[in-house]
Amino acid sequence: MNCRSAASRRCLVLTIGFAVVSWCAIAPANVRLPAVISDNMVLQAGSRVSLWGWADPNEEINVAVSWRKVDWTIQADDAGKWSFQMSAPDVGGPYEITLKGKNTITVKNILAGEVWVCSGQSNMQMATQDAANAKQEIAAANYPQIRLFTVTRKVAEKPQDDCAGKWVECSPETVGIFSAAGYFFGRELYKELKQPVGLIHTSWGGTAAEAWTSPVALQENPNLEPLLKRYKEALAVYPQAKAKYDEAMAKWPEAAKKARAEGKQAPPRPGAPMGPENPNSPSGLYNAMIAPLIPYTIRGAIWYQGESNAGRAYQYRDLFPTMIKSWWNAWAQEGQEDFAFLFVQLANFMDVKEEPGDSTWAELREAQLMTLELPNTGMAVIVDIGDAKNIHPVNKQDVGKRLALWALADSYGKDVVHSGPLYRSMEKKDNKIVLSFDPVGGGLVAKGGEPLKGFAIAGADHKFVWADARIEGDKIVVSSEKVTDPVAVRYAWADNPVCNLYNQADLPASPFRTDTWPGATADKK
Repeated sequence: MNCRSAASRRCLVLTIGFAVVSWCAIAPANVRLPAVISDNMVLQAGSRVSLWGWADPNEEINVAVSWRKVDWTIQADDAGKWSFQMSAPDVGGPYEITLKGKNTITVKNILAGEVWVCSGQSNMQMATQDAANAKQEIAAANYPQIRLFTVTRKVAEKPQDDCAGKWVECSPETVGIFSAAGYFFGRELYKELKQPVGLIHTSWGGTAAEAWTSPVALQENPNLEPLLKRYKEALAVYPQAKAKYDEAMAKWPEAAKKARAEGKQAPPRPGAPMGPENPNSPSGLYNAMIAPLIPYTIRGAIWYQGESNAGRAYQYRDLFPTMIKSWWNAWAQEGQEDFAFLFVQLANFMDVKEEPGDSTWAELREAQLMTLELPNTGMAVIVDIGDAKNIHPVNKQDVGKRLALWALADSYGKDVVHSGPLYRSMEKKDNKIVLSFDPVGGGLVAKGGEPLKGFAIAGADHKFVWADARIEGDKIVVSSEKVTDPVAVRYAWADNPVCNLYNQADLPASPFRTDTWPGATADKK
């Protein structure tokens, strides 16, 4: 059956379209698929899903699927690229897809279920084998209906059409090296939905959000021009910087070996200069590790990043929403509506401060909180499960669970409390400030018992002092004998705050402030 005939168009629900990604200039000799379309994959159940790939120029390809008694004939274009959309089966499997051109490819052991992208920096990259209770978690990870795909780390100057990676069934043999946060999120979904789950893990430790943002989005946002200007300046001196780096790297192993032999601390590994091979180059990871996944149909994405942007938290207010929208826009060009984008707020980290003060991490958390103004977003608050001495807290189980609560409520319509208290408004009453929250999740709670901790209050002089705070119904009343005319309140405003405001569902409140006074990163671009 030829899908170009009028009869075929009437009998098939088939949309022809070409993926908006950069394609190989030279067409391969045989029919070829991208890595993400392969054995063990999960198709987004009940949705329009895309198949795409390469063949000889103008080659005809027959496509047959095991869940329908029909096949299609499609044709590659003059450059050898082809793409089409079809209706995925309902939840279940296993299924197969067979493509026949000059060669034959059969994609086997396919499931239909829920597909999520898991991305970010090192806290998303952190493997299950490094998480809390790793031995027990790995031994119990026998979930063949959870499928795992990890994108091999790579940087690129231009959007790529393919990546390296493969789908595997989740098992004690495969889960250990997979993203812990991603796995625990997917496991929660699987247990609650009783459906197959596909997780596409694409992350890189120590990377900033601009590396994950599309080139077009960065170029079109004038507020982000300093990022591109710095990169342009770095490129101008990159050859010299790269030569010095290569020279330092050649000497470093021997210097490190000698230091260890002498009982001394080894010198730090030389840092790679900013340039086209640096994972923090603007759009470098989007090009190599996000673009190749488009237009694979997904339910949503989870994101765990922010540490590398904490020194530029005010800029993150603009950068992070720009990054999210750049993903939405890229998938939208392939016909997919804005998907859920769920992210993790920064955990508590570093020393506890005795007095209220500025905090770059608090400002980054605020930027993340502000991003909830975008539709189809959700935020897991983890200010209570971090580690003062470890930027990579090992409790990734609760991270995955709190992300899953947002997904279950917003993407799947489950009646679950999915968020801790979020600050909404304040009202001044005499020498007190009354705070309102939404949602409150069944009621506000001081975990561990009164008093509430973590609240600070200030007058017009901007000088914050610790405050007395008490719960009155669904509101909190804040005051201090030291501030007779208060104008602002802050909660958990520190790198590692001591705080205990929760709701009845045992979910912590997000840190917040009522003022808009310039912070430590206000001028950092």
